[in-house]
Amino acid sequence: MASMVLRDVVVDIPVYNASTRSLKNNVVSAATGGRVVLGGGRTFVRAVDGLSLELGHGTRLALVGHNGAGKSTILKVMAGIYHPTAGRMRSEGTVASMFDIGFGMDEDATGWDNIALRGRLLGFSRREIAKRTPEIAETSELGRFLDMPLRTYSTGMATRLAFAISTAIDPDILLVDEGIGAGDAAFLERAKQRMEGFVGRAGLLVVASHSDDLLLRWCTTGAWMEHGRLRLLGPIREVLDAYHGRDRREAAE
Repeated sequence: MASMVLRDVVVDIPVYNASTRSLKNNVVSAATGGRVVLGGGRTFVRAVDGLSLELGHGTRLALVGHNGAGKSTILKVMAGIYHPTAGRMRSEGTVASMFDIGFGMDEDATGWDNIALRGRLLGFSRREIAKRTPEIAETSELGRFLDMPLRTYSTGMATRLAFAISTAIDPDILLVDEGIGAGDAAFLERAKQRMEGFVGRAGLLVVASHSDDLLLRWCTTGAWMEHGRLRLLGPIREVLDAYHGRDRREAAE
């Protein structure tokens, strides 16, 4: 069963070659963003500050907050890209992330070779890759371009291929950061349908997005992040209402 536990997680991002006074003034004057910490001759931004979450199988969690609130950093901790400076994170189940879908692809390799390469990075065996390759090729709609090197693709074509490969798996834990551009309007509609099925099969889902419609459609629980700290955890509608209520109050002041 999919599960994930974060206990008192802190993530500090070092800052090098910057004016400490200027940096601190800029961050302190900003409405959002991590907290600047000075100490031991070092300067760093505390992007996540003492976060604790316990997510079980079936959880559909939305990360809510302004840019710089810590949402993407949290997803990268969950994906194992960032390691906590303090605290701990433990997960059970296979993890797939949809915020770096092109990771591990080779510009000089053909589309077919990249299906095999990316598939291995996602944990597929050679037999599983061979079984899924026809369906991935059909979803990408790239046809004979799959015989050509990735460097000859447009950005949209490369994204189509990466999207088709990444959504061919059935992860226990799925992490999604914002929207994914996948090409022209017709493909985007089919990609949307595929993504809905992909999300539905995940045992545990965590999404960071500014789209209320998407969060309400996919998630049941919300976590409002502010300055790297958890401000509110609860039903998604209540969290969004509280978050937007804060925005309205600040706009009126």
